Amino acid sequence: MAVDIHSEEGRVIRQLIPLATLPFNRFEAFCARFVVEEADDGQFLFKRGDVDADLFYLLQGSVTLQTETLKIETIKAGSDSARFALAHQIPRKVNAIANGRIRFLRLNADMMKSAQEIPYEESESYMIVDESADDDDWMTTLLKSPIFRGLPPANLQKILMSLQEIPFKPGEAIITQGEPGDYYYIIKKGQCLISRKPAPNAKDIKLGQLSDQDSFGEDALISGEARNVSITALTDVSLLRLGKEQFLTLIKQPALKYIAYPEVEELVAKGADLIDIREPDEYKQSHLAHSINVPFFSLRMQLKTLNRHHPIVVVCRNGKASETAAFVLLRHKFNSLILKGGMESVSPDLLKRPASFLIDDGVETVNYSETGSSEGIGSSEVIAQAISEEMDARDDAGRLREIIQKLKTHCSILEAEKKALQQQCSAITKQAEALKAELKAIKS
Repeated sequence: MAVDIHSEEGRVIRQLIPLATLPFNRFEAFCARFVVEEADDGQFLFKRGDVDADLFYLLQGSVTLQTETLKIETIKAGSDSARFALAHQIPRKVNAIANGRIRFLRLNADMMKSAQEIPYEESESYMIVDESADDDDWMTTLLKSPIFRGLPPANLQKILMSLQEIPFKPGEAIITQGEPGDYYYIIKKGQCLISRKPAPNAKDIKLGQLSDQDSFGEDALISGEARNVSITALTDVSLLRLGKEQFLTLIKQPALKYIAYPEVEELVAKGADLIDIREPDEYKQSHLAHSINVPFFSLRMQLKTLNRHHPIVVVCRNGKASETAAFVLLRHKFNSLILKGGMESVSPDLLKRPASFLIDDGVETVNYSETGSSEGIGSSEVIAQAISEEMDARDDAGRLREIIQKLKTHCSILEAEKKALQQQCSAITKQAEALKAELKAIKS
């Protein structure tokens, strides 16, 4: 009998991993095919050494995982462990035995894998978790973050086991600019302030705020460099914290996708966007055709200008900085990929490849080679002039983009400094008013 998605059992099934990450309409279709099974006390769900790839989920009762001589663990329905398939390593490493009468769900592993591989698209029909889920559920908190949607269930299970929940009081520093990166954080509840000192002895400039479900701390973990901002608790804050090594192996490695240059050309031809996150001066010296310069320092400020419906290929000098940029894009629901090895992996000849031009009749296409040969294509002076005009136009457009980006960044910094000065002026005004009141009281 099919599972009623509106029943209590349907709600429990909706929380299972990876079913919780499926769009609602696909989950609903699967429920029409699900059959909940039962087993009696002492019955085996599977035995050690079995090689069938079915996924077993416990819905009611408890199951003991054991070898012939050693009891490993008892899984109870409703626990965090029960949200994952029981001992799903193949071949099976343990026996799974029912304790009393149980209810369980058996799923085809290949079917679930193919369902997860279908690209995610933002729409109202996509639900990551049941809205009635407990707000205190760590896994629900994780699944609301886009970065976790594509992770394998085994990784999610290890993350759950490794997470630490830690509290902070208002005013407490969570991370400090200049310190080495040690943890990745997810805000379970509360608000935090992002600030940065432009110079060691300068005052903090407020850059923004973070709230529930926001995450931070990945930049330093991925790049290996020191923290570039400070994060301070504005309210009582509850954080989920994951260590550096666990973050790199369980999240970064499976989340980031790398492609070689020939694949980049194919994707761009199909409509993908190519962004180069190097500094403007470095970009101007050499860059890939059709790329747009979005320096990493301004990437977060320009997210709204990027097209979320197009894949985005990120390029840097050697691929290292692209990892951080791609993670930022993933966290904001962009489909991002990394040019493996960066510009250093691309042949210099490809960077010098000139554009194609149309002859005056608008029919014959001419490819001007690096040798400068104009054999069979008409006047070399005409072609040279066309090339010069094309390159001048590109240079002008590139310079305009660089100027606009620098102005946007400068304006953002000035705006932050303006707010900081306004706050300082307000504080000074209050102090002056207090001193005037005190002086008046003394005189009277």
